[in-house]
Amino acid sequence: MSAPGAALPRRTMPASGSGVVPQLLLALVCGGYATGAAFGWGSAELALTMGDFGLSGAAGLAAASCFWYGRTHSSRFRPAWLLFAASSAMAGFGNFFWGWYEVVLGRHVPSPSPADFCFLLFAPPAIIGLLVLARRPVTRAGWVCLGLDSWLIGGSLLTLSWSLALAHTAHFAGETVAQAALSLAYPLLDIVLVSMVLALHFKRSSANRSAINTAIAALALTVLCDALFTSPLLREHYRSGQILDAGWFAGYMLMAYAPWVAREEGEDGSRSVPHSGRPIAGSLAALTPYLAAAVCTLGILYNVLDGHHVDRVVLFTGCTVVLALVVRQGIMLLDNISLTQELAQKENHFRSLVQGSSDVIMIAAPTGILRYVSPAAAGVYGREAEELIGSELASLIHPEDLGRVVHEVRRFLAAPPADEPTTRIECRFRSGNGDWLNVESTVNRHHGGLIFNSRDVTERVRLQAQLQHTAEHDPLTDLPNRALFTRRVQQALAGRRVTDAGTAVLFIDLDGFKAVNDTVGHQAGDELLVQAARRLQDSVRAGDSTARFGGDEFAALIIGDGTRDPAAREYRILEIADRLRATLSQPYLVEGGTEVRVNASIGVAFAEPGITPGTLMRNADLAMYRAKQAGKGRVELYAPQMQAEVVRRAEQATRLRTALHDGQFALLHQPVVELDTGRLTAVSAQPRWRSAQGILFTPDEFLRAGEAGRGDARPGDGGALAELGRWTLEKAVEQAAHRRRAGHAVPVHVRVSAARLLDRALPQKHVEELILRHDLPSGALVLELTCSDPRVPLEELERRLEGLRRFGVRIALDGFGSGYAAMSALRRLPVDVLRLDRELVDGVADSARLHKITAGLLRIAGDLGLQSVADGVDDAEQARALRAMGCTHGQGQAFAGALDEHRLRQALDRGGYPLPGDSADGPDELLVGGALPVRSGAVGSAGALAHAPLRSHNETPVPPT
Repeated sequence: MSAPGAALPRRTMPASGSGVVPQLLLALVCGGYATGAAFGWGSAELALTMGDFGLSGAAGLAAASCFWYGRTHSSRFRPAWLLFAASSAMAGFGNFFWGWYEVVLGRHVPSPSPADFCFLLFAPPAIIGLLVLARRPVTRAGWVCLGLDSWLIGGSLLTLSWSLALAHTAHFAGETVAQAALSLAYPLLDIVLVSMVLALHFKRSSANRSAINTAIAALALTVLCDALFTSPLLREHYRSGQILDAGWFAGYMLMAYAPWVAREEGEDGSRSVPHSGRPIAGSLAALTPYLAAAVCTLGILYNVLDGHHVDRVVLFTGCTVVLALVVRQGIMLLDNISLTQELAQKENHFRSLVQGSSDVIMIAAPTGILRYVSPAAAGVYGREAEELIGSELASLIHPEDLGRVVHEVRRFLAAPPADEPTTRIECRFRSGNGDWLNVESTVNRHHGGLIFNSRDVTERVRLQAQLQHTAEHDPLTDLPNRALFTRRVQQALAGRRVTDAGTAVLFIDLDGFKAVNDTVGHQAGDELLVQAARRLQDSVRAGDSTARFGGDEFAALIIGDGTRDPAAREYRILEIADRLRATLSQPYLVEGGTEVRVNASIGVAFAEPGITPGTLMRNADLAMYRAKQAGKGRVELYAPQMQAEVVRRAEQATRLRTALHDGQFALLHQPVVELDTGRLTAVSAQPRWRSAQGILFTPDEFLRAGEAGRGDARPGDGGALAELGRWTLEKAVEQAAHRRRAGHAVPVHVRVSAARLLDRALPQKHVEELILRHDLPSGALVLELTCSDPRVPLEELERRLEGLRRFGVRIALDGFGSGYAAMSALRRLPVDVLRLDRELVDGVADSARLHKITAGLLRIAGDLGLQSVADGVDDAEQARALRAMGCTHGQGQAFAGALDEHRLRQALDRGGYPLPGDSADGPDELLVGGALPVRSGAVGSAGALAHAPLRSHNETPVPPT
């Protein structure tokens, strides 16, 4: 196609051949032999030797070469090369016998002789080999025409040669019948061979053309020398070693070289390319029979005009030639009529296919001018076919696509047709109304030009673009999703922007969004997210990018402005982040005119040299979580210690999980005592981690991380803590069942966070199946609920607790009095037991203000009819004060620490503990039978109890077994 000043490139074929060196070597050998023959070889003996045995050696070399090639190369031409080997071998033997008489025996060659028979056997294998090389006809008429063409050529040559020489040869007097037969056999076989050479030249196969042409040239040169030898004028003066032998020698050497010519061409024709002169060759092939008839006519006219008597052989041959020509003409006429009808049918068939096809078929000339356009153009392009014919294809293609199309067309035409018969091109094409259509075309070669089979794929391209957009954008807000945002971050870090200092990633989380979903509804939550996305997109620059990762998490990529000053760069990004925080924290007007508010926690991470997109986004994510942990609604800049903290917590979670799987955890129980009677009414399950030195540690640090809530817990913490909570619950229920079967039916308290209770890792059915499996009665299991996270949905938690209570599980509200979350939980949740927070118990005996607060909370519990348990009752004064305020139960060191199963059963056998101040023996008896031994003091001593230090529960000595 032609762009301005450009046309379709012409494809040039590389020159065939097997190399210049073998051809030069062949020319030197043949030239050397011809030079020696022309100058007589320097002596008569050497001339005879080179004329006889030299030709025998050359023919033998040709026979060996053709035979070796035929044996080592498997192809459909293999029989031809083997026949050429046999023909060359006969020539070699003939020259050998001729030299035997002349050189070895030193006498004239008799006639007939073995050499004559060998020379006669040279032609038949060569003729059959040429038939193998010929392109075989596909119809009977073709076979008949091939035979007639051969006779036309052979008969014409016979007529001409008979008129010129063979008639005189047939009337030689004094010759025997054998001599006369040999005299006629040589030229007749040569005529047949020449006829086959001429016929094959125009009807040869297109495969391995160079080798076939060389073989034909070798046979033609050999036949020419044979014809000169049989001429009476030359034969009388012929001597071995003369210049005529150089022709035979060259023919044999060409035959030896023929099989190895152009070996890179596939003999199956797979890499053969039609020659540019094929139309001329086809014309000569069609004219060959008529040229042969003209030669025959010239032969007869020569005899008539020269006054010679028309020989009967000439007359008979001429008549048969004319008859063959007439028959051939009739066959060709009938065949042409049949072909014309078939061609007309096929043309009508393909015209119907082209005109009825929904695809547009266009033929472009080498200059890019459209020569044919199918009628489908009116329906596809909105333009009539006649309007497009004669226009330049380049003028119809979109300018942005033209360069790519021209490049692809040039590449396609330069490629070998066998390797790439077609190519596909997709571009935008101008329609009749001026719009651009997406068109996909299959391109084929056509007489130097191109055939375009085109179809409209505009809808498909639009659908692909829509699917691509859907795959890369959030369906709710239409912001880029994580995959597209990651790719843009990668482009910013790897492209020309890599040198722009100040590029940063912002991670944004909307605090309080879950409460909007729970209170106003998910539809309102979706509207809030859409508005937040719009605010975020409007707040960044045109070159920056925003994204939504899911839920209430967003991100922004801020491209640096090249500022080299770190302080100025940090100030600019933090200013942008704070502006985004303020914008996103503005009130939202959602469904039904409801106004809701959320805060935005933003983490910022700068792109440092060598950082990867994943690391940069992880850093921003860590900074965002730090902002949430620091109070929410703020901006935090990433610092390396944040990653160190994550690694530390991940290692702790791994250690916890490993310890759990390796059986390093033990479950202890602390008694819950009734303050009025001292009776042991329940036990509280407490897991301990057994160290390698035999010390039991409380996993407080892990529990605090887990009880901080699902939103603040980092990945890796929740899984390990969930396993620990599950193990604690299962172990506590199992041991409670064993104690019940042993006669100690006391309830067991198990602490669980509200967030963990709503987690999928601890479904309600699991608790129910656990109780059924161990056959625990109603009230035997008390779940101590910690509810310090205000984001926990109380409606869902209430439904879960109601279901557990119906199954006989009692609920204790842990940490009562520690904050608003506990009071809100008391107002909404079904609770049976209130556990006073440890901070209220610690100073209740010393602080009058705290005494009043604790007393007020206990009155609330009494008014609600709830049982109260004071946690952390470590001395007698606390026990007496709490009992006086109306607290029903206590748990702490004033009665007993965490006990192993053996000591716990001893305490259960006793049934209770002496109350502080009520025992006649004083506080010495408080630890009798149940206290855990401590390293500072004897077991059961007064000093061990009265002056026992307040420990943090981080370390508990291992009780003896």
